[in-house]
Amino acid sequence: MTIMRLILIAILSSTLVVSSYAQSGGKVSGQVNETEKATAATITLLKAKDSAAIKFSVAGKDGSFVFDKLSFGNYLVSVTAVGYQPVYSNKFEINAQNQVVQLPAFSLVAVSKSLTGVTVTAKRPLIEQKIDRTIVNVDASVTNVGTNALEVLEKSPGITVDKEGNISLKGKEGVMVMIDGRPTQLGGADLANFLRNMTSNQMDQIEIMTNPPARYDAAGNAGIINIKTKKNKAAGYNGTLTLGYTQGKYPKTNESFNFNYRQGKINFYTNLSHYYNKSFSTLTIQRNLKKGNTTELENYFDQRADMKREGNSYNAKTGLDYFLNKKTTLGFAINGFTNPSISDNKNQTNISTPAKDLESITLATVGSDVRWKSFSTNMYFRTVLDTTGKELSSDFDYMTYDSRNNQLMINSFFDADHNSINKSDTLMGNLPQNIKIYSGRIDYLHPLKKGAKFEAGIKSSIVRTDNNAVYDSIEYGSIRHDFNRSNHFIYEENINAAYINLSGSISKKINAQLGLRLENTNAKGNQLTTGEKFDRQYTQLFPTAYFQYKVNEKNNFGLNYGRRVRRPNYQSLNPFIRFIDRYTYSQGNPDLKPQLSDNIELSHTYKNILTTTINYSATNDIIQMVLEQKGREAYAKQANIASLRQYGIALSANTPVNKWWTSNAYVNVFNNHFKGIVNNIPISFEATAFSFNSSQQFKVSKAFTAELNAFYRSGGVEGVLRTKGRGMVAAGFSQQMFKNKGTFRFTVRDIFYTQRMNARANYGNVDAAFQEVGDSRTVNLGFTYRFSKGKITPFRKKNTGSAGEEQNRVGVD
Repeated sequence: MTIMRLILIAILSSTLVVSSYAQSGGKVSGQVNETEKATAATITLLKAKDSAAIKFSVAGKDGSFVFDKLSFGNYLVSVTAVGYQPVYSNKFEINAQNQVVQLPAFSLVAVSKSLTGVTVTAKRPLIEQKIDRTIVNVDASVTNVGTNALEVLEKSPGITVDKEGNISLKGKEGVMVMIDGRPTQLGGADLANFLRNMTSNQMDQIEIMTNPPARYDAAGNAGIINIKTKKNKAAGYNGTLTLGYTQGKYPKTNESFNFNYRQGKINFYTNLSHYYNKSFSTLTIQRNLKKGNTTELENYFDQRADMKREGNSYNAKTGLDYFLNKKTTLGFAINGFTNPSISDNKNQTNISTPAKDLESITLATVGSDVRWKSFSTNMYFRTVLDTTGKELSSDFDYMTYDSRNNQLMINSFFDADHNSINKSDTLMGNLPQNIKIYSGRIDYLHPLKKGAKFEAGIKSSIVRTDNNAVYDSIEYGSIRHDFNRSNHFIYEENINAAYINLSGSISKKINAQLGLRLENTNAKGNQLTTGEKFDRQYTQLFPTAYFQYKVNEKNNFGLNYGRRVRRPNYQSLNPFIRFIDRYTYSQGNPDLKPQLSDNIELSHTYKNILTTTINYSATNDIIQMVLEQKGREAYAKQANIASLRQYGIALSANTPVNKWWTSNAYVNVFNNHFKGIVNNIPISFEATAFSFNSSQQFKVSKAFTAELNAFYRSGGVEGVLRTKGRGMVAAGFSQQMFKNKGTFRFTVRDIFYTQRMNARANYGNVDAAFQEVGDSRTVNLGFTYRFSKGKITPFRKKNTGSAGEEQNRVGVD
């Protein structure tokens, strides 16, 4: 009852805020800040293709403006006033699915003698709602300063990150994470490690898609999260330099440099960054060890692991776009990173009788020396075939990931009086991993009458992973090879895909988009150590459908359906054993099968401010982390354990309360029901949970803004785990300086130190409770300096890569 009251309060609060705000009608509308400047401003609607002026207008007394009765096409809006720099919007498209556009507010900056050092942009809102996605503008939140990508995702609408770094969207696991439209091809601990070493100052936007269109890969049971990195768009040269310092229990620093140069037919860009991170986490586990499959208690385990990690991440990206002529663009991009780190785990396990009388103590020291390296390159080509807008584009990608993980675990055994009772043992592990990815795609766009579009494309990808885990034990001073834990595993995968997509208007009020994607998968696994192999081939169809009904200028209804697949990530297929201590391990599972889900959503949008979504999904052969008890040892691994049925409702409100206060709120209530078999034991877990995100932004003055941010996840069911609620509150401010060339940010995260994990698993012979706390309460300082010489120019669009999907396009991305 308490949870439902909180939900009702949140919904009523958001509704009251929405009712206090009125939005101007029209096809394209916007606002110029500072009304004394706005009344003297000229607003011009431009064609995106050649910047030709289509319509002119002037801002009203309150700074607002509207253009209506526009035909389908791509446009820009410019704002000019005597004595001020001209400001240009990002390019936007009006089509059957997006007939009403609300532009971000424009701010005018006084003219200096030259453009050197002037950066003119329209401030973007924190949250943007599109027909098929939610967009989070990372820099719009002050509290994102000094954070990493995983922390930014954690407080984004509908996203949950668990203690292992696994990402869920609207209560469902199996999210595909992309960087600039390209799949990372990582999962589990590898993906979490990658995102922890990407800083927020590298990120521009986060696109959240629960039901992506057919041109996107069908992978991602819960949808797609696309992280778009920064790239400047101005002609001439321009760039930014960012410095950051974070202090929790341990220090963290980050530095980045972004540079862009465009002249004539050439656009060159580069991004460089470094991140130093030292952190800790404390994990405690209480296990009731049962005799066989009975309920009789044999021992009680009380484990504590104090883990420290220290590492550096170095990232570099560079690229070149060449405008061959007005219709054709080609280019390339190169990206690489290296991430050396070390970790140290001090662990103590107290083993007691059922009456909790201490019997023995095991002390363990676990050290890891990890080296991650990655290199990727993309080449693209795009051409407009004729004056009707027919378009042909292609992308080719190559990516490689290479890691080295050397582990050392030393165990010492004592009785209850701390007397040594057994010889210490030592386990050494060398776990190299290599992933190579080749991918190519070709896409065709054919405009039809009345703004309709036909799209089609083909794609092929080849992936090869090589994992050779070598374990050795030291017993009585001699090294012995551990054949039980060592394993050499090679995995090869080829996916071939084709899609068609048709979108357009059925009537004046109804728009539709229908798509169909076919994917053929060929996967081979070979355990060279044991001789075990598998060879799987399957072909699947993935339909998508979107319908939008515009009741009037204030109300829109939407209905969409999509089928998705979640293939096992490479780490989950890899049968390597990773150890936390002498009694706790994680292990891969080469027998994993892909899971399939059908998802349907019904949504209502009011004034582009309040969006309500009802969703239902059914998933079979769900991939979930499970625990297995083997004697005194506990193994965690992924398995196809069950089916999942989920239904939920989400409410998103993005509301300017007044000129100085903007409110963003998101509430999601959902019910998860897992039903299946784990360790030959039937299970059925069901729970209703909710999540809440809120960001309150305050414009104190023209140069000073403040923000209060919070999120909360209630207790619920995550596979075989029942979790308790957790959340966080953060606050910060931002100060412009040096004539708007510089920005200083100050943030405090997890003010009340409430971001703590608490979960329990209880089924079959497994009975364990887990608690974890980390270095989440931090103080962050950040400074960004911007420089430029040139002018803002509209750009052409390009694809983002064959290994991923199309970005929101604003010129050369």
